[in-house]
Amino acid sequence: MPARALPFLTFQPPRGPSASEAMEFWTSLFDDGEIVSVTHRPDDPTAVVLAEFVVAGQRLRCSDSPPVHQWDFSPAVSLWVDCGSGTEQERLLAALATGGREFMPLDDYGFGPFAWVEDRFGVSWQLAAPSA
Repeated sequence: MPARALPFLTFQPPRGPSASEAMEFWTSLFDDGEIVSVTHRPDDPTAVVLAEFVVAGQRLRCSDSPPVHQWDFSPAVSLWVDCGSGTEQERLLAALATGGREFMPLDDYGFGPFAWVEDRFGVSWQLAAPSA
């Protein structure tokens, strides 16, 4: 089997939301959203050891980290989503911005409708849509 790279998200429940909360929210937003697999810690059935899920055609992995780290998510790394329409872009932006913050509000920055938002889990999303 050849090597493959997957984005990996490390959650720190003592500092914020859990991997399960994020996966359930994100997979509910996208038509192809699916939780592929989840392994929980035997001593804590709510803690995710390793999970794989799909959103917007992208497989991702995540876990809940038992130790608390000094770092967290950074907007320097984000998930880019090519939205099928402006309506889809607006829906995703509204949902992802709730409890989060907008870095670049929805506008045309010279390359079509675009928005950059950090969701309530601290993960950044760049949302692009085709020009009308």
